[in-house]
Amino acid sequence: MAEVKEYFKIGIRNIKTRRLRSWLTILGIVVGIFLVIALISLSSGLKNSIMKQLNALGGDIIMVMPGSMDNLMMTMAGGQKLSKEDIQAVKEIRNVDVALHMDQRSQFIRFNNVQKSVYLIGMPWDEGKGFLTNFQGWDLREGTWPTPGKRELIAGSIVADEDFFGQELTPGDTVVVNGRKFKVKGILNSVGNQQDDMAIYVDWPIYQETTGDRSGDAFVIMVRPKDGVLPDDLAEEIEDALDEIRKRRRGTDVSDFSVITSEKMSSIAGGITGAIQVAVFLFAAISIFVGGLSITNTMYTAVRERTREIGVMKAVGATNKAIITIFLIESGIVGLVGGAGGVIFGLTVAKLVEYYVKGDSAFGLEAYISPQLIIFGLLFSFFVGCMAGYFPARRAAKLKPTEALRSYE
Repeated sequence: MAEVKEYFKIGIRNIKTRRLRSWLTILGIVVGIFLVIALISLSSGLKNSIMKQLNALGGDIIMVMPGSMDNLMMTMAGGQKLSKEDIQAVKEIRNVDVALHMDQRSQFIRFNNVQKSVYLIGMPWDEGKGFLTNFQGWDLREGTWPTPGKRELIAGSIVADEDFFGQELTPGDTVVVNGRKFKVKGILNSVGNQQDDMAIYVDWPIYQETTGDRSGDAFVIMVRPKDGVLPDDLAEEIEDALDEIRKRRRGTDVSDFSVITSEKMSSIAGGITGAIQVAVFLFAAISIFVGGLSITNTMYTAVRERTREIGVMKAVGATNKAIITIFLIESGIVGLVGGAGGVIFGLTVAKLVEYYVKGDSAFGLEAYISPQLIIFGLLFSFFVGCMAGYFPARRAAKLKPTEALRSYE
């Protein structure tokens, strides 16, 4: 035990003797571990956020959206809609219990002399209220639900918070949306994702009046099957019904809609985030490998510079094992210090990204930071340091005392 303690003292002393070189070597490890910690924590947080939103939908809810599943993100951003005919066709399917169509647009809302951009979401209140409360678990923090047909709204929890307008929004307040006055009837509890919490909700005819869009088209239809009907079976019925509409309309089999079950979306989300994490790890591994090469180069240089010192140590009885241990401890400390710096830097950047996204975006993202990830970063950096120092350490141990003492390196 005393010997190991002495080896640590020698290793730390040698690192301090070559401060600049040691810090430059440490920096290479910092960059690699920083990338691992920051990007993996953010990608894991992204996956958790997606899965949380999917769980909020409920396991038997089916979503019908415009656009092909192969390029869903582009079609969502492109503003495509499901037609009024599509909505009616879904509602008429025998195994559909509830089909709630919704549309959304970014609109300006003014309150307390402050104007903000929010999502205005329209849905039929007569069927939307029961669907959201019974199947989605939505409930009001305060106030009541709007009366269908009246210019009243429900505000998401973030919109109602004091930080949003500089004054808390409460039931009974009047706000202006797109130049029209609305009465706030209720405030939602947080529904679990930031886009919904940063939205305001109105009845479907009021939405059409406010946006000027009277086409009846919708961005999404949320469908719940009747009791005993499997979501996958109903999804096939919906696809068949919408395909028939498109064949009549265009005379082709090309579809421009997606029918998504929770199971299918979970699989897609898991595949996307998994691919992101693999790419992130490979990218970070390259940086760590470069850092490991830097440690190896530094330790080989140290062997050359300390040849005579090694010769003296072996002449007074130091064994090959002791020489290897000293060099491995030195390279391990370099790796561990770099890993600690990378962990701290990575966690800081991940939290800053989380704060920025939460504060300025409708998308909620939380950096997932686990003790296992931190321990992995530290142990992995120490392992890389030791592995990078092994071959230089073995070379140092093989030096013969007489040859080392004659060296002027």
